[in-house]
Amino acid sequence: MLRKWQRGMVIIEFALVVLLVFFPLMLGIMEFGRWLFTLNAAAEATRVGARLAVVCSNSATDVVKIKEKMRFFIGGVSNDQISITYQPSASCNTDWSADASNRCESVTVQLSGATFTPWFWISANFGYLSNPATGTTTSGSISGFGSTPAQTPGYTHD
Repeated sequence: MLRKWQRGMVIIEFALVVLLVFFPLMLGIMEFGRWLFTLNAAAEATRVGARLAVVCSNSATDVVKIKEKMRFFIGGVSNDQISITYQPSASCNTDWSADASNRCESVTVQLSGATFTPWFWISANFGYLSNPATGTTTSGSISGFGSTPAQTPGYTHD
């Protein structure tokens, strides 16, 4: 049995353990989860960007629209941080009915320079964390570049 003056000590020790160990541990777990969510959103943005780049033309207006759709998935990213590269060249044709000699073979979408800013004391001490560059490449065999509509999976014509 605890003496009278020791009962208050247990409450103080419990409060110190909660404030100094448990609470920072929970905040760290939450921040790690937010960081993983940001990485997943960046990967999803590049995947969607690659899918859109395959089915849209590679004109400047369509490229800007694709980048805007990608920015919907991950905030705080500018169009300059997103690159869309058509192979073999930027002037290749994404239209399946076009001349086969200049058809696009693949498209690569890359997101670089995205950052993650933690909410709590980490941001006061370290500022922000840089996310690794994220990219997705879709090749002609998957995307249907250079194929006819009948050969393109999922294509329906009205």
